[in-house]
Amino acid sequence: MKLSKLALSLVAALSLSAMAQNLAVVNGKPVPSSRVEALKQQVERSGRPVTPEILAQIKEELIAREIFMQEARKRGLEASEDYKTQLELARQSLLIRELFANFQKKNPVTDAEIKAEYDKFVAANGGKEYRARHILVEKEDEAKALIADLKKGGKFEDLAKKASKDPGSGANGGDLDWASAASYVPEFASALVKLEKGQLTDVPVKSQFGFHVIRVDDIREAQLPKLEEVKPQITQQLTQTKLGKFQEDLRAKAKVK
Repeated sequence: MKLSKLALSLVAALSLSAMAQNLAVVNGKPVPSSRVEALKQQVERSGRPVTPEILAQIKEELIAREIFMQEARKRGLEASEDYKTQLELARQSLLIRELFANFQKKNPVTDAEIKAEYDKFVAANGGKEYRARHILVEKEDEAKALIADLKKGGKFEDLAKKASKDPGSGANGGDLDWASAASYVPEFASALVKLEKGQLTDVPVKSQFGFHVIRVDDIREAQLPKLEEVKPQITQQLTQTKLGKFQEDLRAKAKVK
């Protein structure tokens, strides 16, 4: 029996539709195009753009997977205990990931929460910043001798390069760059805030590291980043904090014997 032109057209259209739904047909088994979209989403979640080259790699990967899967089934590997155990672990990982993604979607970080966290940061890091130099030595007598040399006109930078035991700042003439007093150990910070611009400590400052001779070169109000500059970092931090609390709450409510 001959098919009419209309019937032939319908068959052709159905064939094209089936091809559009499949990436390929491997040994008679179709590979759905939906798998391409699923892998694309995985790549995008990792932060990588899906370029034409990446898309081509995804398609080749899916075809290769189907070939290997078919061979594994032929060899009866689906029945192995190791496969079943690994499959269960993978299933758990995927379901847990979906749980966390669902929680984050329903509990997004708000602008009000970001602003509140930023205000806490400003309160903790505001105030004054100090451009200081120091010379670190092991013995108090050494520090006293350095203070005496400096009061006689000795150059702080030269003495720091020569005598300081601090490998970080010593080579730079004792320069500690701009920092808040809270950045230093308590003994150092306490002495620092008592100094005016250009002033030198009269007596050595003892800390767990040794004895310090400190000079303040300049003082300014703390230079903090604007909210918009740190918003992505704050958002990420709060997102992780929320997720961490969600996990802790679930564990606390669980009855584990």
